[in-house]
Amino acid sequence: MSVAISATLAANEALDHRRRIGLPVLPLAFGEAGLPVLPSLERQLGTAAGRGAYGPVAGSPDLRTAAAGYWHRRGLPADPGLIVAGPGSKPLLYGLLLAIGGGVVVPRPSWVSYAAQTRLMGAEPIFVETPPGEGGVPDPDALRAAVTLERAAGRPVSCLVVTLPDNPTGTLARPETVRRMCEAARELDLIIIADQIYRDLLFDQHTDFPCPTRYAPERTVITTALSKNLALGGWRIGVALLPEALSGLRDRLAGVASEIWSSTSGPTQQAAAYAFAEPPEVVERVAASRRLHETVARAMAERFTAAGARVPRPQGGFYLYPDFEDLRETLGVETSAELAALLLDRYGVGVLPGSAFGDAPEALRLRVATSLLYGETDEQRLTALTSPDPAGLPWIAAALDRTTEVLTDLTASACEERVAVTA
Repeated sequence: MSVAISATLAANEALDHRRRIGLPVLPLAFGEAGLPVLPSLERQLGTAAGRGAYGPVAGSPDLRTAAAGYWHRRGLPADPGLIVAGPGSKPLLYGLLLAIGGGVVVPRPSWVSYAAQTRLMGAEPIFVETPPGEGGVPDPDALRAAVTLERAAGRPVSCLVVTLPDNPTGTLARPETVRRMCEAARELDLIIIADQIYRDLLFDQHTDFPCPTRYAPERTVITTALSKNLALGGWRIGVALLPEALSGLRDRLAGVASEIWSSTSGPTQQAAAYAFAEPPEVVERVAASRRLHETVARAMAERFTAAGARVPRPQGGFYLYPDFEDLRETLGVETSAELAALLLDRYGVGVLPGSAFGDAPEALRLRVATSLLYGETDEQRLTALTSPDPAGLPWIAAALDRTTEVLTDLTASACEERVAVTA
């Protein structure tokens, strides 16, 4: 099977190429947290550098115990014996899909790798639309209809993947929607994989977080990692929590892990155990990054809204999902891929088309990531973390203003071109 490079990574490489040849870029495509590593975590990694031996397939006891404590503090019963660690949540997700087998339901739109990994298994993802303004969770009624149709055609469907909060939309599904989705999953005997990698970056930490374990604990698997809340994407460490009712799936996942990654990096596991224990400086860093992400994402949303795009208010993470449908005639483009290519080629602005996330090609939606705007140096990024007004810092303000300039010129140029053609 031929598999193209991930759309997010491909866009990042395209921007790097433009940067290397001296062209200006505005990096709004890659979902990296864009912040320095916390010094105490660097020290933990350094002290563990001598751990060169293979470890337990499911992860070290220290890491699994710390991860269990992390979930306990969020109101979730967690047995360390039902936790599996892996080199990032991405391999864990693929391992879970392999261990479960069968067809996979994914929301439309949804993170690019859900559909791609399903295709790697030799199956087509079953896309189900999300309710308006509630990304990451399939509409419950549409879920029932889609799975019933697939099974009537003789195709097995075994699980669905949800994201809370969501990438690409930056929104959070309502508890009522998640409850109804869980009821549908139980009726259809589907395992729910709940990707909660952005949970700690939910802007309103007092909101009623709709974890599927509240409504369907016996069939919900939760995955998370340190890539987003602590900006450790390059360290590649994640954990999955399975319920007692799915202990057999835990064993199958460990079996898959033993044949793919053997065991997760020992030094990284030690640092991750420290992070999941959440000492004060880790809690403070996550809170500071959450404030920064919220401020910049919402400032960027205002720029797109002012340009005439429809933008759901971001609720977590560092993403926007502007819809340019109201500007279709003005822009004169037919697909989101054309719009993204225009922004890159003409202005050096990197965004991803909604079609990369499962949207219909003609839907004029883009995924915008704001997390690489915090500075070119660690000094600038740390300043952004501690600033009471990060959007007012010169380098972040410049990126926001450049966005306004681009969107203004884009719509004006498109109108001028249309006038010239009709003249």
